[in-house]
Amino acid sequence: MDSGAIRRRVVLGAAVLAASLGFALAVPGTAQAAGDRSCGGREVRTLPFSTGTVHVYKRSGYVCAVTVPRDPGVKRVMSVSLQARGNRPVVDKGRYKYHAGPVTVHAGQRCVWVRGSVGRDSVSSGWILC
Repeated sequence: MDSGAIRRRVVLGAAVLAASLGFALAVPGTAQAAGDRSCGGREVRTLPFSTGTVHVYKRSGYVCAVTVPRDPGVKRVMSVSLQARGNRPVVDKGRYKYHAGPVTVHAGQRCVWVRGSVGRDSVSSGWILC
């Protein structure tokens, strides 16, 4: 290899590295937006229960759900589960202050089953969005 070819490869490698760094810096902003209870799309269901609410969103065949406590700010056990018919549920369960989720599934035209809990109380939707 001549020095010109080596130089071109080094420049190409640096360009790929710079582009990768740009994508890496852009991704946390997207994740933060999702963490703010925003799944994207339009809200299609709200499932209230005594200790919180599950918000369900839909966009382009994808369904997303987030459980939000009635009194945020105190760490407690929360969960959200979303299952497209014929698939296994996607679950986020843990001790959170502000929300559990978001969880997202590709449902296409299939029904989904949504569950959410805060503390000892919970809600279950049955098959919806069919």
